[in-house]
Amino acid sequence: MNTTLTKTANTLVSKRGSWFVLGGVVVLVALLFGLLSGAGEDRANESAPADSESTQVDQLLKKFPDADKQSVMVVATRDDDAALSSKDQSELGKLGGSLGDYVNSEQKDASTSSTGADEKVSGPIVSEDGKAALLMVPIQVGLNNSDTADTVDGLRTFIADNSQAGQLADSGMSLLVTGGPAIGADIASAFSGADFTLLIVTIVIVALLLIITYRSPILWLLPLIVIGTADGLASTVTAAVGDALDLQFDAGIISVLVFGAGANYALLFISRYREELGRESDHRIALGSAWTHTASTILASNLTVVLSLLSLVFAVIPGTRGLGISAAVGLIIAAGAVLFALPPVLAICGKGVFWPFVPKVEDDASAGTKSAAKPSIWRNIATRVVRKPGIHLGAGIIILGVMATGLIGTSVGLDQSEKFRVQSESAQGLDVLSEHFPPGESQPIWVVTDTAQAKQVEDSVADLDGVVRANAIDDTAANGGSITKIMVTGEFAPDSPKGLDLVKDIRADVHGIDGADAKVGGAAATELDARDGNAQDFFTVAPLILAISFIILLGILRAPIVAATLLIVNVVSSAAAIGLGAFLSRVIFGQAALDAQVPILAFLFLVALGIDYSIFLSHRAKKESLVHGARQGMIEAVSHTGGVITSAGIVLAGVFAALGMLPLMVLGQLGIIVGVGVLVDTIVVRTVIVPAIFGLVGNRMWWPNKAITHSEQTKADADEATPVSSTAAAEDALSKH
Repeated sequence: MNTTLTKTANTLVSKRGSWFVLGGVVVLVALLFGLLSGAGEDRANESAPADSESTQVDQLLKKFPDADKQSVMVVATRDDDAALSSKDQSELGKLGGSLGDYVNSEQKDASTSSTGADEKVSGPIVSEDGKAALLMVPIQVGLNNSDTADTVDGLRTFIADNSQAGQLADSGMSLLVTGGPAIGADIASAFSGADFTLLIVTIVIVALLLIITYRSPILWLLPLIVIGTADGLASTVTAAVGDALDLQFDAGIISVLVFGAGANYALLFISRYREELGRESDHRIALGSAWTHTASTILASNLTVVLSLLSLVFAVIPGTRGLGISAAVGLIIAAGAVLFALPPVLAICGKGVFWPFVPKVEDDASAGTKSAAKPSIWRNIATRVVRKPGIHLGAGIIILGVMATGLIGTSVGLDQSEKFRVQSESAQGLDVLSEHFPPGESQPIWVVTDTAQAKQVEDSVADLDGVVRANAIDDTAANGGSITKIMVTGEFAPDSPKGLDLVKDIRADVHGIDGADAKVGGAAATELDARDGNAQDFFTVAPLILAISFIILLGILRAPIVAATLLIVNVVSSAAAIGLGAFLSRVIFGQAALDAQVPILAFLFLVALGIDYSIFLSHRAKKESLVHGARQGMIEAVSHTGGVITSAGIVLAGVFAALGMLPLMVLGQLGIIVGVGVLVDTIVVRTVIVPAIFGLVGNRMWWPNKAITHSEQTKADADEATPVSSTAAAEDALSKH
């Protein structure tokens, strides 16, 4: 055994050492909480690459006067779908005047400096069919969507009060507030309290699954407390890291990863602890042995996921890059908590925490061997698979193939209203708006150009097919010259395929005008750049994830055939999971498309987390193969790890399913795909497909390990006839090789 691991284990579980280590952990956690509290507020959320054309336009638009003021739209329609009467239009005009007074008074109250001229509400602008009207209300947007949400909520409350008790009472009209600022505000409002709800749901799921797994009213509390503390610390530390590095990320996903991975590590460690208690009566010796045998596996699996996450530093989407760095920090904390906080806790509490099923050492000296030889569902499955590998491998491939058919007809990219899992007022307003006005009215395309060529750019864009109108709005001094912004209203919905194509057409047109230095931005342009950026991230990061996973598998197993096989199987199962998840998204959410960010994140989590289970299984298989040969060694490995891997998979699938509690479609789809993928990976891939491959190839799988590849087949055959575990002998053999 590794001397360093043994010494560390003795320190963690000894009578004095356990209290000393636990005290040190508590002090360290308290210091970090105290020093880093208050970090992570007012975080931005940019969906397009930082160097994209749409982001450059956003920065240029901030240079214009009143750049902090944007317009929201109040869409008015009659409940009976009739045309708006002259009286209705008159009442809307009066409401517009009241809204102007309200907005100006609110902005003056919020401002500590001169507010300038009062803003005026435009409209009502009546649609061609006469069934809808718009009020354009200028508001002062905040530094982030949460600040703007307060303004939008106040505006909606004012409109509701007037509708119920003011001039619009009994008018039979419905009023919806929509437009760019309102959409951002609704996203922020939807997440208000959602992370706390997600945390509670995640804790409940993990607690229930731990109770079922351990069958103890006491034991489940210990890992849950340790992992919960790790999650709180991870939230604080990642917020501080985010502030220091100016990162954008979703804290909810990090909580899911910390709880899921932490629970997996704890399950692996405690499962081995229970196994050791069947051979050793002293719980501290058993605990130290369990730590020594699982620490390297936990570190290897954690390193795989952490390095895979860190590969996201090469992503161009700010949220993806930020998630990679912050999630890597969170998972390091999760592994540290399980490896250095959980063992002292278990050592102090003793083996009584397993009550009422406290493991006992049998009187017979061969009890450990007999216990291991007892029939189990995992041993029976593994034995059948290895004895008839071709049939089972074919069945597994068919299952994955059927799942992958879900990719047929699946596209990537959701429009603005589809991104909400639960319909919002702004999304409803967009739908109403598109029925009666040019869909591009809600979110115009912006062109920023050199003022000298502004007229030429305006006329050129106005002549393009799909453009309703193009108007130069304002100009300002910038970069030693003068720039002008042009508002372009499109004929198509901003996020629709035709709307995105229109952005491409406008860019191609204005980029060809000499000296204009024109750039095209706006909501549709941002969506286009975001989709292109996510596609670029997938083709950049996916190969890095595969390379990292292969190198770590090769370093741990020293068997290139096994490493390559596990990686290929993992990639195939990930593709199948994305296919099944896409199909379920159509069934559950009614969405034929995946959000642009889903493929890269789903692939990352499925491959990196799937490699975790590959490491758990193959590491044990190598130990057993040194004694029994590859085929029987895999049977022994599945027998000993099948339960813990399946339990870990169920826990991880459960916590990812909790993402469905959040209001954005991207998180709901990600939760379904990863949850389903993890279950398929643990139940089908690790239990059937991988053992079947070992059954077909045999000892050659472990080339160039001569201790396995040259093992006597007669011995392997004898082991198959009498399936008996020799874990201790396997570990002794492994230490020599």
